[in-house]
Amino acid sequence: MDSSNQSASPIKRLVAILHSEVGPGLLLLAMAILAMLIMNSQLSIFYEAFLNTPVRFSVGALDLHKPLLLWINDGLMAIFFFLIGLEIKRELMVGHLSDIRQAVLPLTAAVGGMAAPAAVYLIVTHGMPGASAGWAIPAATDIAFAIGVLALLGPRVPVPLKVFLLTLAVADDLGAIIVIALFYTEQLNMGAMMIAAGCLAILILMNMSNVGRTSAYIFVGFIMWIAVLKSGVHATLAGVVLGLCIPYTLPKREYSPVVRLEHDLHGFSSYLVLPLFAFANAGVALGADPLGLLGHVVPMGIALGLLVGKPIGVLAACYLVLKFKIADMPRHVNWGQLVGVSFLCGIGFTMSLFIGSLAFGGFQNPLAGFDRIGILMGSIVSAVIGYLILKRALPERSYCLLGTRSAS
Repeated sequence: MDSSNQSASPIKRLVAILHSEVGPGLLLLAMAILAMLIMNSQLSIFYEAFLNTPVRFSVGALDLHKPLLLWINDGLMAIFFFLIGLEIKRELMVGHLSDIRQAVLPLTAAVGGMAAPAAVYLIVTHGMPGASAGWAIPAATDIAFAIGVLALLGPRVPVPLKVFLLTLAVADDLGAIIVIALFYTEQLNMGAMMIAAGCLAILILMNMSNVGRTSAYIFVGFIMWIAVLKSGVHATLAGVVLGLCIPYTLPKREYSPVVRLEHDLHGFSSYLVLPLFAFANAGVALGADPLGLLGHVVPMGIALGLLVGKPIGVLAACYLVLKFKIADMPRHVNWGQLVGVSFLCGIGFTMSLFIGSLAFGGFQNPLAGFDRIGILMGSIVSAVIGYLILKRALPERSYCLLGTRSAS
């Protein structure tokens, strides 16, 4: 009995870790490492064959024929973006984005944290043909990883600091969505755009009419996704729009459809969609000279954008907002903690990999793969530095939700 319980304890500990705030980030990292190991082994041919597997969806005149990699990036990732849309909707309705006074500091920090990395990347990659397309890659922040690293520090983290990081990361996601829509859109198919616009009008009308069946929204949203896919705009943006159209409250209902959908889809996204995306997009052949790859301007620009540009942009924006008294420093938060969090914002991973897939277009582009090296290196080093700074800057005693100190 005792021996069986002891032998089962590592499995129970693993399950507990996967279900903690740290779990999704660790799973993403593990899948990325697995992809790189496979791509640099004799199994690489099977990895590429798996991603290039043709998948066809055909109904009448509608014919969608794409390799599996694009079904993952355009299809499954629409679910992830749908969750982002739901999260933004919740934050706008009752969260920290609903009070502009609380949101000014993290929103400004998010803008600075997107502009500075892009500038660093463009400076480093200046003169490299085709490299400028990746300017937005280091501008993203990965919520799962950043919050996961912060969770490692336990109750020592002041609640306002976690709120600051969450709000900044949500605003960063919104900024990345706008960037994708404006700068990573192909030539538009106006017929498909008209169908997508019609679907959007129907969704807005359903919301205003308090339609409560989420299945109805999903059905119209699926048609909109197909139309957006055919339009030239990236299809995952349909997921964001659908999330924003789900009603937050409904008459005579105690629960929020937005919160319920977030709860129902969170596990599917965190433990299937995102790990599969990481596995499909992180594989890169290092070759005989991996250090030489790191010296290439594209991974160097991305890594420096995440590692140097992110903290500079976030801290500079915070300094200006606080100096001119546009906002106040969050309670129990100091500059040392903001420095640590600014490095955590340099963990780009999921969104950076996604933008990289748009910028350099998969295996065919000569720069494909270089972005993944820079993203992984910049994100890992940013996570380690941010963790070490926060470990030193955070108080030895924890803060409870009311802001009073309690024994750790």
